[in-house]
Amino acid sequence: MADEKIQIIRHSCAHVMAEAILHLYPGTKIAIGPAIDNGFYYDFDFPTGTKFTEENFPAVEKEMRKIISGNHDFVRKEVSKEEALKLFADQQYKVELINDLPDGSVITTYEQDGYLDLCRGPHVSNTKEINAQGFKLNKIAGAYWRGDSDRPMLTRVYALCFAKPNELKDYITMLQEAEKRDHRKIGVEMDLFHLDPEDPGQIFWHPNGWTIYTVIQDYMRKMVRRDGYLEVNTPAIMPRSLWEKSGHWGHYQKNMFITESEKRLFAIKPMNCPGALEIFKSRQRSYKDLPLRLAEFGHDVRNEPSGTLHGIMRVRGFVQDDAHIICTEEQVGSEVAKFCKLLKNVYHDFGFDDLVVKFSTMPEDHVGDIATWERAEKALADACHEAGLEFEIQPGEGAFYGPKLEFKLFDCLGREWQCGTIQADFQLPSAERLDATYIGADNQKHHPVMLHRAVLGSLERFLGILIENFAGAMPTWLAFEQVAVVPVASEFEDYAKEVNEKLLQHDIRSNVYLGDENMKAKIKNVSLEHKTPYVLVVGEKEKSEGSVCVRYRFSSKKPQETMKVEDFIKYVEDKVSSHFIGI
Repeated sequence: MADEKIQIIRHSCAHVMAEAILHLYPGTKIAIGPAIDNGFYYDFDFPTGTKFTEENFPAVEKEMRKIISGNHDFVRKEVSKEEALKLFADQQYKVELINDLPDGSVITTYEQDGYLDLCRGPHVSNTKEINAQGFKLNKIAGAYWRGDSDRPMLTRVYALCFAKPNELKDYITMLQEAEKRDHRKIGVEMDLFHLDPEDPGQIFWHPNGWTIYTVIQDYMRKMVRRDGYLEVNTPAIMPRSLWEKSGHWGHYQKNMFITESEKRLFAIKPMNCPGALEIFKSRQRSYKDLPLRLAEFGHDVRNEPSGTLHGIMRVRGFVQDDAHIICTEEQVGSEVAKFCKLLKNVYHDFGFDDLVVKFSTMPEDHVGDIATWERAEKALADACHEAGLEFEIQPGEGAFYGPKLEFKLFDCLGREWQCGTIQADFQLPSAERLDATYIGADNQKHHPVMLHRAVLGSLERFLGILIENFAGAMPTWLAFEQVAVVPVASEFEDYAKEVNEKLLQHDIRSNVYLGDENMKAKIKNVSLEHKTPYVLVVGEKEKSEGSVCVRYRFSSKKPQETMKVEDFIKYVEDKVSSHFIGI
């Protein structure tokens, strides 16, 4: 109930903002203004020559508070289509929305303080229910009318809105902290990667970033191998005929990069599932071979609109820790439960223990008959119960071929990220699609079920989440540079090299810092730029004792100490092997 109440407040505040905009900028055309997470937005078409920027926010907020203080009632009224068209005759976007409504639709308007808007509602009863200090305009963006690039570009004004001023203040503080942690900013500062505007949505990984990336990939490879998966690799480009059989050509073509060779059409793969099933079909399988768990770090490419791209979080080219479990219908429950256990263990190692599970059911745009979908949804729901998982239903949000579970984790700022997923697919292996079969105990052919699953999802996106969660200061096991060796003076450089070589021989990612800079400058640089967990300072005392002086990252939390080189190596190896979150 509390969530519903704040959403009503937010939507009502959107109407107040639209009224304020019309007061200050007469002739503005209004489009839509829904409530969203943490606030609302409204789309405007400002008069020609009007330049609306964030500098105009204070004036709009002042006008909004003036409206709110007037204690105006929100008055709902049902009108006919003809009456609605007359009321909004000078608002072209509202007229289009009205004309698109089916005949006989109930059309409602809401009015406050003389401002009339086309709206389903509901709204608060009076503007006094909106806290005048609980909102803040926060950004502007361009938005095509109805998301169509051939339609007018509107100005979308976003605002934050909360029931209480302290909630707004806390959220703004979180946004400021999130800005400091922005993976795009940290990625440049730590020399992890760069993004080239000439090649949108593609990542150029630098040595520092690629080291972290491969550590994550190697970790996942080890985890899935232990869990009974076999790793495979499938072609990057596959023919149109295969994509047509799988159903992707008809349901996903707009997101595919398509090429032609020898008068045949091919697509760069946006996903890996048809390839995995082709491997399954390459020989006759028995029920004794099932479940068959095929893992693939598949490099996929999707034709995402450039306006939706965001750092390494949303890209066109990415790798998934993908896998496809091909099994009997009776094995679905145990396989989903097994996957859930793997996922929870992996997330724990990365420091994420709070999870939310969402169950997405059949969408309107789906393949297959209703009865098969009902069986798939029941199998997945039963598997959830077997795994001891509670879930929230997301009606109509499943993949076109099957229902799915989505696993959402929370970072240190309380932000929610959807990463892991498992989908029950009765369609792709069917006779109508890729016609995969196995020989059952009855010596007859049967179609298996295919479970599509990923733990981290896109490795690129997951690494972006980690960068922001840890503000670049990765746990020891993930840090691209785990140790920096710094001599106090040039005469101890040989000993520093000796220590560094011992660390490298134990697979500890270490660098030795020589050169003309003084010791303090070197320590400052590796601490700030590389966020290295351990700095080993070596001088006369350390050389004579075969030891190192260990300075810990954020040393105020842990004092420096002297350790034998062998003891330090064991200390680091223990932290790495236990995937300790910290140093």
